[in-house]
Order: sequence, then structure tokens, then C-alpha cells
Amino acid sequence: MASTAGYIVSTSCKHIIDDQHWLSSAYTQFAVPYFIYDIYAMFLCHWHKHQVKGHGGDDGAARAPGSMWAIARGYLHKEFLMVLHHAAMVLVCFPLSVVWRQGKGDFFLGCMLMAEVSTPFVCLGKILIQYKQQHTLLHKVNGALMLLSFLCCRVLLFPYLYWAYGRHAGLPLLAVPLAIPAHVNLGAALLLAPQLYWFFLICRGACRLFWPRSRPPPACQAQD
Repeated sequence: MASTAGYIVSTSCKHIIDDQHWLSSAYTQFAVPYFIYDIYAMFLCHWHKHQVKGHGGDDGAARAPGSMWAIARGYLHKEFLMVLHHAAMVLVCFPLSVVWRQGKGDFFLGCMLMAEVSTPFVCLGKILIQYKQQHTLLHKVNGALMLLSFLCCRVLLFPYLYWAYGRHAGLPLLAVPLAIPAHVNLGAALLLAPQLYWFFLICRGACRLFWPRSRPPPACQAQD
């Protein structure tokens, strides 16, 4: 849904600075409760996994004091970057989008929304892993599509936005960072940093998927 809205907005704005589209403001308001709900949903998944593993007491018995806090700490430790990303979207990016932009730059906002093109492949990959389907062709095809879509829509997105502004302003790509305010470059760097980290994790997972390390024969493993 986000990528569809982003495509409509970005393709409708011929002037990348001044053109506006009603979806840009409507969707950002819709996205805020989604991010809040997603943080809660991820915590519920983490909590239920904790219960299934047998750490939450038997037959509904009362949990030990502090156990919920321990689960919450484990959740934040495991999903810290994702929670930080969602919190930043709600507490920083939403106010900036609504107040600071003052109706300008809908084209750039639309392009940012198109970063979600990779999300269905990420989710499908997690589902296939949950059902122990790592060996299937579907998992490998999905992994390749996830890698490609993440690279194009989340990593290369930022150079493209700089290039688009350079074309609009009549500047070469390398001159754009020096021609725009420093806080814009800082914001882009802060948004790009987690994408690069996640892309590194995806590449590492792809290497394990397509080039698995050979395991020693069972006879060798049985020897002392």
C-alpha cells in the first residue's frame, strides 16, 4: 500500500519541489498508527515465542515478578533497530513531514514511500523460515527478489533523490550535497545508515542461502 501511494505521488508530481498530491499528507497520517501498532505486534510475537519456549510458567501460572520486564528488555535488545526506526518515523519524520515541509517536496516523500516495495519479500522470507522452507526454490527466488528490491528501493534510492534534485537544479550529482542545507544531508545519512546495515544482513543471508558451507560427512563428525 505504501509503495502504491508513493508511486502515485511521485509520478504525479512533475515539479519535484512545488507540486502537491493529496495522498502525501493523507498517507503519512495513516502510517503513524501503523508504526505504533507494528511495535506492539512485534512485541506480542516476541512474547508468545517466549511462552512457547517454556519460559512463561505452566498452565497459565503467574509469572515471576519482573519476567514481563525481562521479556520487554529481550524484545528491545533483539529488535532495537526496528523499534528505533518506527519511533523515529512517528516522533521525528511525521512532524517534519507535516510541519517543516510546508507542502513542498511531495515528489521526494513519494519516492521514500516506494522503499516499502521490498517489505513483502522480507515478510515472505520470514514466513518461509518459520515453516522450515529454506530449502525450497520459492525461498531462493524470494531471497533474490528481496536482495534486488532492497538494493534498488532502499539503498540506491538516496543517490537517485540527489540525482533528481541535481537534474532539477542543473547541478551534477557530486555537487548536490554541497548545494543543499547541511541538515538535509544529515537527515539523509541518518535514514540511509540503517538501510545499509539491513542490506549487509540480507547480503550475508543470501551468501549462506546460495553458497552454503559444506558440512563434514557424518562419519567424520562421529569420530573423536
